[in-house]
Amino acid sequence: MGQYNMKKRLRIIISLMLCVFLATGCTKAGAGAAQPATDQPATEQAATAQPATDQPAAEQKTPDQPTYTYTKYPLERNGIPLHLDCMKVDGTEPKDNILLMHGSTYSSHEFDINYEDYSLVRRLAREGYAVWRLDVAGYGQSGEVEDGLMPDTAYAAEDIRAAMEWISNETGMDKIDLLGWSWGTMTTGLYAAEYPEHLDKLVLYAPILTGIGEAEITEPFNHNDWAGAAEDFQTKADGSFDPEVTDPVLIEMFCSSCWHYDGDSSPNAWRKDALVSEDNVLIDLTKITVPTLVICGDKDPYLNMGRVKTSLDLLPDGSELKVIPGGSHIVLYEKDCYKEFQNSVVDFLTGE
Repeated sequence: MGQYNMKKRLRIIISLMLCVFLATGCTKAGAGAAQPATDQPATEQAATAQPATDQPAAEQKTPDQPTYTYTKYPLERNGIPLHLDCMKVDGTEPKDNILLMHGSTYSSHEFDINYEDYSLVRRLAREGYAVWRLDVAGYGQSGEVEDGLMPDTAYAAEDIRAAMEWISNETGMDKIDLLGWSWGTMTTGLYAAEYPEHLDKLVLYAPILTGIGEAEITEPFNHNDWAGAAEDFQTKADGSFDPEVTDPVLIEMFCSSCWHYDGDSSPNAWRKDALVSEDNVLIDLTKITVPTLVICGDKDPYLNMGRVKTSLDLLPDGSELKVIPGGSHIVLYEKDCYKEFQNSVVDFLTGE
C-alpha cells in the first residue's frame, strides 16, 4: 500500500543493499538473501499428479526444529485457477485449520518469510495448525485476469468462500479460523459478514475499517517494483531503512520474494474500494458474528485509529483488541514487535 512518494530513493537504497548482501554473502538462520524462491521445503507431498514448482524457502535445521510438509491443492473459480497451499509440521495430524489472506499488492508468500523465527505460517504450524494460504485471482501464483479492475473486495470474498468450503470438505472440519492482513481485512470481513457458516474465529490484522483517502483509479494494474515492496518498512529521517526496527536481511528476503511471486504488476481493483473518503465504512463490524481479534501497530499510517480503538463496541462477545506500541503496517516482521504479534494471535486463537 502507500502512495509511492519515496520510490526513487528507496529503489537506490534497496539496490545498494542488494549489492552489499550479495558481495558479502550475507545470510543468517534462514535461506540466503535474494534466493528464497529456489530453495525447497523440508518435505512436500504432491496433491495432484503435477508436483508444486514454486515452494517456500528451505530452512536450516537444528535438532530441536521441526520439519514441515508443504502441499499445493487444486482450486478453481470462474475458470481461473487459484493458488491454495497448506503447511503443517511433518508427521503430525493438525487439530485446527486456519486460512491466511493477503493484502492489496503482494500475495500470500508474505506470511512465510523463512528467516529466523519470523514466519507466522511456521509458528502457527508448530501450534498444531494446518496453515492454508490463498492467492486471490490475479495475484501471486493464481491465474491471471484480463481486467485488473475485476477482482475487487466482493470478488475476493467469493474466492475466500470457495477456499473455505474446499478446506472444510477436504479436512472434514466444519469450522476454520481466518486471518486477513490490510486489504485482506476487507475481504475476510465481508466474507465473515455474509458467509459465517464455516468460520470459527477471525483475525483482522491492520484493518482498513474506513476509506484511506479519495483518488480516481483508472489504471487496471499497479506497477510493482522493489521500492513498492519495501515501502511499509519503517525508515529513518534520511529515508534509509531503520535496522533497529527491522533486520535488513529480512527486508531483502521480503522484497526478493515479492519480485519472484508477484512480478511487476498486480490488480488495482482494491484501490477503487479503499481509496475513498474516510467517512466510508469499509468493514461493517456489526455484521460479524464470530469472536474477532483486531490487531495492529500504533504507528500504522493507513489506519483510522479512532475507529480501531472503538471496534470492540461493535464486535461480538469474545472479541479482543491489541494495539502494539511502535509497530507499523508490517508489525509481524519488526524486531521488537513480531513476537508480541505472534503470541497475541496464538493466544486468541487457542484460548477458550
